[in-house]
Order: sequence, then structure tokens, then C-alpha cells
Amino acid sequence: MASDSASPILETLGLFAIVFVLQGIAAMFSLGLMAGLFVLAPPLESNPWTIVTSVYAHGGVGHLVSNSIGLIVFGWPIARATTRLRFHTFFVVTGALAGISQILVTGAVASFVGGSTAGVLGASGAVFALMGYLIAGNRISDSVAAHVEVPLWATLLAFVVLSAIITVATGAPGVALVAHFTGFLVGLVAGRLGVLEVSRAVRSGRATA
Repeated sequence: MASDSASPILETLGLFAIVFVLQGIAAMFSLGLMAGLFVLAPPLESNPWTIVTSVYAHGGVGHLVSNSIGLIVFGWPIARATTRLRFHTFFVVTGALAGISQILVTGAVASFVGGSTAGVLGASGAVFALMGYLIAGNRISDSVAAHVEVPLWATLLAFVVLSAIITVATGAPGVALVAHFTGFLVGLVAGRLGVLEVSRAVRSGRATA
């Protein structure tokens, strides 16, 4: 495997590690400082940088390890087929969208039933997006789609149902289910559209992208 194929994965793992160390340092001084820097919480405009930093932050070693494994398993094939810039952009954008949706949806629910909205952090939304992209954007899926005409509404409905099934199947107490659902759904749609696909000529120069 070419070394540039591994670069986005290794770079993201490196960001995970750096942010995890910074979280520990911030927590040593103040839990409030750690939350203000790395936890996405309402109102979103209060600490807007957490929309990005929360994607690379984690709640503990187990959380970090599980997301790192998911990144390697689902991200490596995608990194081979796209540029470094596209991979990193996809990862942070889908992770941010997943986190924002978690805050907005749980906030809307809390406004009706009462209670507060918990903050969210972690790369699982982006990892689920990679998983969804891998499912919908592989050659087998493309081949089936090319030979079977499916209405757009049916495709979207199938994606929503599949996202719900995957979310429920991987759910656990304290897990950001809305973020997982959003990330997986966005990944499916992105994979079907092939947003990370590039020509062979572009891929050959992705080390400088």
C-alpha cells in the first residue's frame, strides 16, 4: 500500500492523540476549561470552535480506542480512493454535522419533555459517516444501482431505514444516537453521490493535495 494512502488515517489518529493529551491538561486546571474547549454543548454559538474540536476529542481511553479502530477499518479503503484534503474535509464536516444534529434534536426534545441537553464529543459521527460511505459508494453498490432503477424517494427511504437499524443495533447508554444516525445517513448519501471520488490522475498526486 502506498504511504500516501495511509497518511489521512495516521494524521487523524495523531490529531486524536494530541487532542486527548490537551484534554487531560485542560482537565488538570479546570473541568470547565476542558468542556469549554472540547465539548460541543448548547448554545452552539457560545463556543463555536467546539464544533470542530469536539470531533477529535474523546471521553476516555475506551472511547478513543473504539473510534480509532473504526477509523482504521472504515477509513482506510476510502483514503486509498480519494485525496488527503477530501478525506479530512469529509471527516470533520460529517463529524460536525453529527454533533450539531445531536445538540439540536435533543434540545428540541428536552424543550417538550423537560430536562437539559447534554454536551457531545467524539469522532463516532464521522466514523459512522465513513461506514455509510463505504456501504453506498463501493463498486458492488454502484454496479447494482447502474442496472436497477430505483426512485430517488425509495433510495432515501431505504437509507433512512438502514441508518435507523444501524443506530439502534449499535446503541448503548450514554451513546449519541442522533449523531450516529446523522453521520451514517450523510455517509450513505455521500457514498451514493460519490463525493470523494477522484480521477486516477488526481489520486496519483494526492500527497500534495
